[in-house]
Amino acid sequence: VAELKKGFNRHLHFTLVKDRNVATPRDYYFALAHTVRDHLVGRWIRTQQFYYEADPKRVYYLSLEFYMGRALQNTMINLGLQNACDEAIYQLGLDMEDLEEMEEDAGLGNGGLGRLAACFLDSMATLGLAAYGYGIRYEYGIFNQKIKDGWQVEEADDWLRYGNPWEKARPEFMLPVHFYGRVEEEEGKEPKWVDTQVVLAMPYDTPIPGYMNNMVNTMRLWSARAPNDFNLRDFNVGDYIQAVLDRNLAENISRVLYPNDNFFEGKELRLKQEYFVVAATLQDVIRRFKTSKRNCSGPLSFDSFPDKVAIQLNDTHPAMAKGRS
Repeated sequence: VAELKKGFNRHLHFTLVKDRNVATPRDYYFALAHTVRDHLVGRWIRTQQFYYEADPKRVYYLSLEFYMGRALQNTMINLGLQNACDEAIYQLGLDMEDLEEMEEDAGLGNGGLGRLAACFLDSMATLGLAAYGYGIRYEYGIFNQKIKDGWQVEEADDWLRYGNPWEKARPEFMLPVHFYGRVEEEEGKEPKWVDTQVVLAMPYDTPIPGYMNNMVNTMRLWSARAPNDFNLRDFNVGDYIQAVLDRNLAENISRVLYPNDNFFEGKELRLKQEYFVVAATLQDVIRRFKTSKRNCSGPLSFDSFPDKVAIQLNDTHPAMAKGRS
């Protein structure tokens, strides 16, 4: 309890740059979340080190939905910290339920499939399986429901507006994903895919702790980024809208969970979302395989790939279903 209180005050001061005179309930939530996260990090790193040394078969679970919900209480329970955290927060004169209510709901799913995917990740971590979840880091998750005059009104779920203390950006592993273009064929040469539009896939890693077993797996969510922030030349000649248009079009891929597909642009965007998990994820899986203990000391060989890697596509990938086997 004393250690948790010390960590809480340290994060309030040095991470959030606040004191008890000016801190808000949300600041207290973030201070507690960072304190609990501190107890995750060592286990997270050691788990990945163990997987590297033991070189078990990896499971990669791909889904357009991961309805993870709130992480604070689940993490405290899985790490065996809930009672100590409750007492520490009580001694600090705060209410645990009030702090838990401050956490934004990571509603990156629309219902059963998304919740099932989240449960799979929790279960595989608890079973000690070397599993990774891959999906999209939607800027806006499932809509917030409001009732006005007896009717449902859907409002945007801006769940990232205050930041997310559970994720870690990994810009060093950013990958290009190509769209559109054409195939250029020359006799006697391999076909080339040229004149493509490139969107960068920026990964964010979230720890997935197993229940009371010190194992912490990883969920990697991709965020779409434009290769360039905006066209400086257009901006300097006064075309401010065009300067950011290409950036917005690229980043729309990870903007909203399930955009309306009642029109062509919506259908196209959904298809691009489906192609964007699989294309970035497969590159990342191959990178992991190439740098695994089995392969890093010699030339790349995919002879053992099926024995070391299992890839499962959730049924939220209809565009890829034919190639799933």
